Amino acid sequence: MPISRMRFLLLSSCLLILCGCSSVYKNLKPAQGDVRGIKKFMPDFTNVLYKTEVDVIGGHHLSGLLLIKTLPDKSVRMVFSNEMGFKFFDFEFTPDGGFKVYYIIKQMDKRPVIITLQKDFELVMMRKQNPETAYMRQDDNYLYYVFPQEKGANYYITNQEGTELIRMERSSDRKPVVQAIMKDFHQGIPDTIGISHKNFKFNIGLKRLAR
Repeated sequence: MPISRMRFLLLSSCLLILCGCSSVYKNLKPAQGDVRGIKKFMPDFTNVLYKTEVDVIGGHHLSGLLLIKTLPDKSVRMVFSNEMGFKFFDFEFTPDGGFKVYYIIKQMDKRPVIITLQKDFELVMMRKQNPETAYMRQDDNYLYYVFPQEKGANYYITNQEGTELIRMERSSDRKPVVQAIMKDFHQGIPDTIGISHKNFKFNIGLKRLAR
């Protein structure tokens, strides 16, 4: 499949799912359950390679390969490069919640961009989850596992039975600012990941390469 065709299908399908899933937090009701139950959806990025498409504000587009690998010390290394091996960025997420930038191209080397990427991937990797401050909410269709952050909260949303991860949201105090999906898990690794920002154009689409 041509790259442009795959990019269109992947990002379009992710955005269609996300656009139909708006949340109104103020209408959510208290729910009973164990917030730790969301851990069963935590992706196991032992060593996985994704075809990656990134669309950013200003009409810029990047495509290439994203390698996500868990190191022996449980740190997660994330390297995004094109097919020729030119790196766009090289990040590390440490077990204690730390984050390190080994490399990032000049065009992306801006603090807001780096923080945005950090928080987006922390949302997907299900980091920064403190069960002591977390709580659960529900509406007529979904369960919401809510993990307060320094600003806003991360929401992990499942069906009422807690058996299917519907979407993830990073919110401000009032509304979601980022929505993400993970689909088609195989041995703990999602085949498809989509991340969409609500306030500006910044979309990331990941499609796992051959298992």
